[in-house]
Amino acid sequence: MARHAARRSTGVRDPGFSEVVSTLFGGSAGKRPGGAKARMPRGRGVLSELYLPVLLPAVLLVAYGLLVVWSASLTIADASLPRQLLGVAIGLVAAALVWRYDYRDLANYTTVLLVADIVLFALPMVPGLGYEAKGMTGWIQVPGIGLRLQPSEIMKLVTIYLMAGLAAQYNGRIKSFSEYCRLCGMLLVPFVLLLTQDLGSSLIVLVSGAAIIICAGARKEWVIPTIVLIVVVCALAIFSSLTPGMPDILKEYQLKRLIVFVDPSVDPSGDGYNLQQAKIAVGSGGFLGKGIGHASQAGQGFLPEAHTDFVFALLAEEFGFVGSVILLLLFGWLCFAAVGLALKIEAPFAKLVLVGVVAMWSFQLLENVGMCLGIMPITGIPLPFISYGASSMVVQLTAVGMVQSVWRHRVKSA
Repeated sequence: MARHAARRSTGVRDPGFSEVVSTLFGGSAGKRPGGAKARMPRGRGVLSELYLPVLLPAVLLVAYGLLVVWSASLTIADASLPRQLLGVAIGLVAAALVWRYDYRDLANYTTVLLVADIVLFALPMVPGLGYEAKGMTGWIQVPGIGLRLQPSEIMKLVTIYLMAGLAAQYNGRIKSFSEYCRLCGMLLVPFVLLLTQDLGSSLIVLVSGAAIIICAGARKEWVIPTIVLIVVVCALAIFSSLTPGMPDILKEYQLKRLIVFVDPSVDPSGDGYNLQQAKIAVGSGGFLGKGIGHASQAGQGFLPEAHTDFVFALLAEEFGFVGSVILLLLFGWLCFAAVGLALKIEAPFAKLVLVGVVAMWSFQLLENVGMCLGIMPITGIPLPFISYGASSMVVQLTAVGMVQSVWRHRVKSA
């Protein structure tokens, strides 16, 4: 009683959820969302403009991914090391351009970023440009070079900049429920658009955008009901799709994947088969793995999409428990280094961009590894830097460039 009375008399109170988050990731850093001064000194030379704690694990992950793709190409015809190297080359160019670009300008162009999201979504619908790959229509084929890209991959990065720019306007303290609703409503635009094309990409956009909103100072009394609402909506969508005579909100393959997650024996020749083979591949790798080119599940065709969606199962089979731990340690290094930079930088916009990038990497890792182990539903989300695919590689390397850009412009930032 005395302690409580002392608190009332002195005006001291326990910090709330939003205040703790704001202390870590927000705060008043100046009037311009992209521009307060950071605490770190700026050195001289190219190395001083590179944030090595993020760059080094990213380079090692790319090298690891190329090793896995080369190994897959020995037994899987669709896995092409030269095409993956082309993706790496384009990604390095994109990363260098983003690194040199002053990212803070994007904080003031949220409308342009929203339009860019809509344009990217519409590109696959343009006659002569759209391309269908394995039943998916969200692809475009670049004329002249035959390179195929997924605009939905690029939308991930555009949405991170979009949501970070909008949330940074509140300087890490979302004061009203209406401001919170405006941010959530803006996030729904790219999420709903992507939901019609690619479930995996839409989930990544949702998670990275939600992380930005939470770290911008959203209160727990707003966030928790929102999560409950999302769960209820998902449950109603599943119920509607399962009930005859009611609208099929989920596509048939999406519904099957959810059902298989609960009971793999429901679809033993389809997604249930893929899941069982992925588990067998992971378990059969043992401690040290079977060695390069000796993955029986992937190499003999038992595990479909072993070089893309189920690449972790291929990696675990060939490199074993040790190889899997190395992968997780590299990702841990990458993500914690980016979070460490977010804690050093003063600028709200910079902090929130880093939050979005880390959330994207973390969720993709969790989902890809989790679905190979049977603890997450199958969604077709690639493993960053490892899965075969030029689009994914270009986007992940560009995300590294985004982190490097934050570091390069740290002295001038707010």
